[in-house]
Amino acid sequence: MPAHQRFSNAKQLLSYLNETCMKLHKAYEDAFWISYMGDHSVDEKMKKAEVKQDAFRADRNLKEQVDAFIKKTPDKKLVARLKIWSRFFSLFQTPPEAVQFKKAANDLEAKIHAIRSSRKEGYTDPYTGAFVEASEHKMATTMRTNPDEKVRKACFDAMETLQLGTLDLYIEMVGERNKFAQALGYEDFYDYKIHLDEGMTKDELFAIFNKIYEKTKYAFRDVRELEKEKPGLRKPWNFAYMLTGDFVKEEDQYFQFENVLSYWGTSFHRLGVGFQGGKVTLDLLDRKGKHNNGFCHYPTLVHYKNGKLIPGSSNFTSNAVPGQIGSGIQGIHTVFHEAGHAADRLNSTQEEVCINTEYPPATVSWAETHSMFMDSISDSIEWKMRYAKNSNGVAYPFELFEKKLKATIALNPLDMMHVIFVMDFERRIYERKALTKDFVLETAKYVYKKYMDRSEDSLWMLRVSHIYSWNSSAYYHGYGLAELGVQQWRDYFFKKYGYIVDNPNVGKEMQKVWKYASLYTAGKFVKMATGKKLSADAYIKNVTRSYDEIIRDAKKRIERLEKVPQKPGKVELNGRITMVHGKQKIADNSKSFEDMDKKYRAWLATQAR
Repeated sequence: MPAHQRFSNAKQLLSYLNETCMKLHKAYEDAFWISYMGDHSVDEKMKKAEVKQDAFRADRNLKEQVDAFIKKTPDKKLVARLKIWSRFFSLFQTPPEAVQFKKAANDLEAKIHAIRSSRKEGYTDPYTGAFVEASEHKMATTMRTNPDEKVRKACFDAMETLQLGTLDLYIEMVGERNKFAQALGYEDFYDYKIHLDEGMTKDELFAIFNKIYEKTKYAFRDVRELEKEKPGLRKPWNFAYMLTGDFVKEEDQYFQFENVLSYWGTSFHRLGVGFQGGKVTLDLLDRKGKHNNGFCHYPTLVHYKNGKLIPGSSNFTSNAVPGQIGSGIQGIHTVFHEAGHAADRLNSTQEEVCINTEYPPATVSWAETHSMFMDSISDSIEWKMRYAKNSNGVAYPFELFEKKLKATIALNPLDMMHVIFVMDFERRIYERKALTKDFVLETAKYVYKKYMDRSEDSLWMLRVSHIYSWNSSAYYHGYGLAELGVQQWRDYFFKKYGYIVDNPNVGKEMQKVWKYASLYTAGKFVKMATGKKLSADAYIKNVTRSYDEIIRDAKKRIERLEKVPQKPGKVELNGRITMVHGKQKIADNSKSFEDMDKKYRAWLATQAR
């Protein structure tokens, strides 16, 4: 739209804003999906689409017209709609001199993404010296499950080296992001993002997590005591395997990835959770060139046409490796997580498309609360005993839960450390006035030592894909705030209903808040959902429970769920679901969910490696 164009009335302006926002959003998201699934021929197209989207968000002329109509429009409903757009534009107003810094940062991000998705990945066989091709994701899983310490260390060493290939570009990108934030009047990029995403200051944010750190760090002593019984436990390549490796193998039979659609579909169906007629596309397997972390985006936003709601669409992904021990359970949890995101936005009933996206004014913490709530369901013992069965139909045994809990309970209080680990790293990086390679490496090692307390240094921090993306950098605090919200919400549901798994009342209550999309702040949403302000109380209480308390609560929840009948009938999620692998369509639910599940299982059997 030319900068001088004026609108004659509020309805005309609102129509233009919704149509334009949706069109620009879809152009970017369509290219984003293709690129992140491994086809980088669209990268230039994606960058150009993002520039156009940024220009729209920052359009001062549009904001001025919105604010003018707010003052002179008598219709209160139209004023309320205009105020949503005024808030939206206020978040993205960008002085002309800052645009160049955003473009420079985005160009660097694209280079990093291209390198990370096309680089040669694998490790050196410790016995033959031969190179073994393996994705970063596969090497991480190998470190958790392979009984050979030499192989685990070889994977660790390979991943440490991988992180150095884009370090210079990362440092340059951080500088451009800081220039952008400072041009907007913020201290640095982290300061900018926390204001944008959560409406908080850094001091307010870190006060919450410093409290959690101080109340839970005692568990590091317990782990060190445990190391006396398990020599070498705190070595990075040993830690996960020595604590959970045997359990990963033992549990694997109950979490074969071939069951992913059945587990997810049935669970959501019984909760009464669906997609409001929307289209959902899933790409679930790991492959070379594909982004190495699960995510969910929404190319078509829920919108209205002639007063009628038009369903949106969602694309989400995981990185499962069929046949690899431990990959199944991780992939299943990821599907629950990302499907939680999809259900959240696709169930919106809001007219203004700018609040139906995953971007501000959406808050990271509230968005992640839904997804993490869903994967907390698949991680619960009562869900496992009802759903997770091996090939002989034998359910996940309570004895395995008890045995694993005894071996790993020392880790429970440290659950939030992996979040604070990323938060503290990024804060230190963005606050540094003259960032150097040595400072980045030393900071990565420092936070690893402080929040992981391993016996060896590591650059593990640089593996976290979030730090390389504009949208997900300075973002990890959202997972932490969401975890507080999840525990508070679970506490609320257990007190009100006594159970969560297969409880349609839970689904109904979630949909009541989903319909508002990003209309309110995260704090208001948490209060609406749980009846209380967000606090760390429920979280701290949960992670510091004793072994006996956990066993008592588990038995109580299992007993309560046994009284809940398993709802028969076909899976219905009120959505058009398509399973793909890159550009290959595998199956869809046009006939039935069960037919799609059958076809996808058959295809998965051809992919095991």
